[in-house]
Amino acid sequence: MTPITEVEGRRVALSNLDKVLYPATSTTKGELLHYCASVAGPFLAQLDDRPVSFLRFPDGPGGQRFFTKNPPPSTPTWVKTAEVPRTEDKAARQVVVSDLATLMWAANLVVEFHTPQWRAAAPGLADRLVLDLDPGEPASIVECCAVARWLRDRLAADGLSAYAKTSGSKGLHLLSALEPTPSAQVSAYAKKLAREAEAALAGLVTHKMAKALRPGKVFVDFSQNAAAKTTATPYTVRAKDRPTVSAPVSWEEVEACTDPADLTFLITDIAPRLERDGDLLAPLFDPAGAGRLP
Repeated sequence: MTPITEVEGRRVALSNLDKVLYPATSTTKGELLHYCASVAGPFLAQLDDRPVSFLRFPDGPGGQRFFTKNPPPSTPTWVKTAEVPRTEDKAARQVVVSDLATLMWAANLVVEFHTPQWRAAAPGLADRLVLDLDPGEPASIVECCAVARWLRDRLAADGLSAYAKTSGSKGLHLLSALEPTPSAQVSAYAKKLAREAEAALAGLVTHKMAKALRPGKVFVDFSQNAAAKTTATPYTVRAKDRPTVSAPVSWEEVEACTDPADLTFLITDIAPRLERDGDLLAPLFDPAGAGRLP
């Protein structure tokens, strides 16, 4: 029988807790769920009021993967959903992870959490900007850090504060809090920055997605600011060989990075980092820190 546990008054089924999901580190599903519970505070802050898309990998990163936006079958009635526009004349509903019970229910499905740059209360009105720095081999997150520093200073010139997190894969994400702004305007501004970075850092940056242009360069992906796009949510675990996390990092860590291992974090690393540094992305929630696009 599937074990049932009570989480904040909700009955949540947690299955196959001994199942090894990450053979490289012998990490079990139970350990994955424990991680989500241990970082629930800052994780839920990032998920709150944002419709979630799930990349599911129920048999681990080496098994089948599938992306879903619709609430999975058998979603409990107490799980909140929000209406989300899909096309101009059609809307659908997506899960909103707003409490610990929902987080544990969703984590039991073995998922990556992906969220847009806008909140369910205001679809298409972004309250943050994201720049996804994706290295093309042999470039790595080390080169991403150099590009991130340039972009940080460029954003600051426009009055925007940038905060960094690892993608949990190969790259780095930069986030800036915004006064609510139409996603199309944010996308246009992000594209402008990506082009400026390519001009300023010749040979290191490309703003074009074509894979033929990316070896040895950092692709500054501005497209995730589009209303229909999502980005890996801070603190989510990724479907990689090891249980790597999309982890907030300090600018001191970005500046000191000389090896990809310097900015690779597993689920066992995050709680100690939170205890030492707190939530490095907490400033994103300070209304006084929200910038306005020029």
